[in-house]
Amino acid sequence: MKNSLIQALIINAIFITLQANAQPFTRQDTLRGSITPERAWWDLSYYDLAIDVDVEGKSLKGTNTIYFFVIIPQQVMQIDLQEPLAITHVDYKGQKLSYTREGNVYHIRFPYPLVAGDRDKITIQYEGVPVVAVRPPWDGGLTWSKDDNDNPFVATSCQGLGASVWWPCKDHMYDEPDSMLIRITAPPSLTDVSNGRLRHIDYLPDGRKTFHWFVSNPINNYGVNLNIGRYAHWTDTIHGEKGVLDMDFYVLQDNYDKAREHFKDAHRTIKAFEYWFGPYPFYEDGYKLVEVPYLGMEHQSCVTYGNKYQMGYLGRDLSSTGWGLKWDFIIVHESAHEWWANNITYKDIADMWIHESFANYAESLYLDYHFGQQAASDYVIGTRRTIMNNEPIIGTYNVNKEGSGDMYPKGGNMLHTLRTWIGDDEKWRSVLRGLQRDFYHQTVTTEQIENYIATQTGKDLKAFFNQYLRDTRIPVVEYEMKGKKLNYRYAKIVDGFNMPVEVRINSGDKIILKPTAQWQELKMEDQVKSFSVDPDYYVLYKKAD
Repeated sequence: MKNSLIQALIINAIFITLQANAQPFTRQDTLRGSITPERAWWDLSYYDLAIDVDVEGKSLKGTNTIYFFVIIPQQVMQIDLQEPLAITHVDYKGQKLSYTREGNVYHIRFPYPLVAGDRDKITIQYEGVPVVAVRPPWDGGLTWSKDDNDNPFVATSCQGLGASVWWPCKDHMYDEPDSMLIRITAPPSLTDVSNGRLRHIDYLPDGRKTFHWFVSNPINNYGVNLNIGRYAHWTDTIHGEKGVLDMDFYVLQDNYDKAREHFKDAHRTIKAFEYWFGPYPFYEDGYKLVEVPYLGMEHQSCVTYGNKYQMGYLGRDLSSTGWGLKWDFIIVHESAHEWWANNITYKDIADMWIHESFANYAESLYLDYHFGQQAASDYVIGTRRTIMNNEPIIGTYNVNKEGSGDMYPKGGNMLHTLRTWIGDDEKWRSVLRGLQRDFYHQTVTTEQIENYIATQTGKDLKAFFNQYLRDTRIPVVEYEMKGKKLNYRYAKIVDGFNMPVEVRINSGDKIILKPTAQWQELKMEDQVKSFSVDPDYYVLYKKAD
């Protein structure tokens, strides 16, 4: 992160607590969700995370050495670790540092203000019994399960709740390490699969093994994972836009044969998404698909899978069109997050739509690539039935509060509508690829994404995004048929919303109307008997009252 931006964040940080106090959130929410002064003064560089997993005791014991750059002189550092886990020791250059705990936050005090421009490090020891995920991946934590042969089957998932539910870190999305070492010690006969590439395995005298995984790219906190099980493993490659991409697959041993066939969807997925979004963002770390005891998650270069080897979403078509059963939902959706979540990452979870709207939309682009544009259109339109429109897609900033679940189907339909409005698929594809290229390995805000799309398309999209991201109403094209005249306007819109739409009048060809909040009149050669709006636009239409 640029020094000037961090300094601005420090200046603004003093206002965060006052802002949060005006909302129904706690101080813990503010500490978790804001760039506090104790976070803003240092820039995260590298994690060396080592964890010994006690499967029988369902506990963790480990260390995290945190490397960082000092931006401005400061003496107190915020580190996050959620109860009931606890820090037991903090080492700085051989000296034990003092710290105080405030809920899920530790305030660690250095012996003196650190020097701006220096690269430094601390080593944190911790241990305890972490939170158990009750309904992963939605509630977060550790899953301590067993496979059908009574072997331990363990996994982490923590989006939203935060990585600090299982390891100490700077648990805010704005700052990522440039690279990371993950060392997981697992019980005998079991394998740990984590992010990046496996460097080597240490075989301990008691039969346990320590797996050394290295991530050579920036990685967000919730993208880090461990998965422990009795795994079978095979490798493959795919020739992609940046050369040969290594693909690794880890599944429970009993599922090996069916997985070899079923996981071919991963190859088809990479092909489709490289076409639409550009090169897979982590060639250096490879691509892994790993079976886990929950539905699945977008862990970077280590996508987790629990869709029970079914097509669709646990065998269901979320669009009710039939197209949702042509592919495995978890493989496609979670792999899309390698571009939309892991390459481009939100700074604040209030902007979680950047991950989920684009990943939802990617589902239809997978269909577009393999089955054609009509299939894609039918699918995305079919998902509208699940939209609630009960709260805005964008959440509350600085308190770790995401927006409505509508960020999935409504966000996908918003992007499909935008593609339809642009009307030039090559331009739209260049926008999607451009986002991935120009924000490569960066954390971003909604405003950056909005402004980029507007600039690249040459359209004023402020009202468009306000309508779909910040309002719960769906635009309605109201119309009146009066002989050979058609009157029309938009209702239920934000100020300035004026997106053109394609309509069909009677049985004629489609024409473009440009509704606004004001009534307009269109004269026809024949009497107006019917009116409809192209369903590719996520708007409603009805006769005026």
